[in-house]
Amino acid sequence: LKPAAHALFKKLKDEELELLVQAVESRGACESGCVWAPRGDPRGGPKQPLPPQLLLCRLYRWPDLRQPHELKHLCYCAGGRGGCGDAAALCCNPHHFSRLAVPETPPPPYSKVSCGASWPDEPQRPGPALWELSYDWRADTSASRSTIKDGYWCKLAYWEHRTRVGRLYAVHEASVNVFCELPRGSGFCLGQLPAAHRSRAVRRARGKIGRGLLLSREPGGVWAYNRSEHPIFVSSPTLGPPGARGVTVLKVLPGYSAKVFDYERVGGAGGRWVPGEGPWDPHSIRISFAKGWGPCYSRQFITSCPCWLEVLLNRPR
Repeated sequence: LKPAAHALFKKLKDEELELLVQAVESRGACESGCVWAPRGDPRGGPKQPLPPQLLLCRLYRWPDLRQPHELKHLCYCAGGRGGCGDAAALCCNPHHFSRLAVPETPPPPYSKVSCGASWPDEPQRPGPALWELSYDWRADTSASRSTIKDGYWCKLAYWEHRTRVGRLYAVHEASVNVFCELPRGSGFCLGQLPAAHRSRAVRRARGKIGRGLLLSREPGGVWAYNRSEHPIFVSSPTLGPPGARGVTVLKVLPGYSAKVFDYERVGGAGGRWVPGEGPWDPHSIRISFAKGWGPCYSRQFITSCPCWLEVLLNRPR
């Protein structure tokens, strides 16, 4: 990649090089601007065209990357929205991209289909403790009536095992960062939520959240980008095949993105039963930090995970 990289660097302006250095040195922790490069492809060999974004992502993030279609622009990248205004330039900031987490890329998503597990035809009704997980967030006393009409697209609830910690967090912007300790930037900081007692397992899991994840509402659905250094595990009613019973859980590796909710695939307005977990709002997403659950794990239900997030989507009118 060395000759191709040198050829590209010579074409970048000084301010573009400074932005690139900032992005690479912070490893994406600091949100840097777009690095605009000429659309003409630097060449790594006589017949090997290498697009600038593919070149820099291979150089600084994923050496095994092969094709541009394996990449996705992150929501804050102006290049993904045609923001440069110059058709001859594109953004090649390697930290403005994620890799796509799809079933064809290893490791495959963990689901009941891949593990051959079977669910009972008539699940047992859960005890009172599990019913507490399926609360009506519109009636939550921590959310004032004024917030119901003020334009949020989702509310976030943070859980430790079966206990919800802190208040609901309303999201008004198109994207939100969820992280453990305060970085440079803003978002939903889990480190600021009080808790009277935390087990050792919860403290260990919280130590792995780090920069957490980026949730974004984009055309057609909701995307999650894993910004941490450990996997996240995601489940929603639209991740599994139509009519699937049980829960499909997708493992999203660090640096990967996944479309975690598809508005076109969501079912009716009513809840549905999830074996062992009671009613589940079909307009919600569940995300566990660092620990997976489901038929392939010792943790059968997300309530056994030390730290997890519930994304309660505002139903489209």
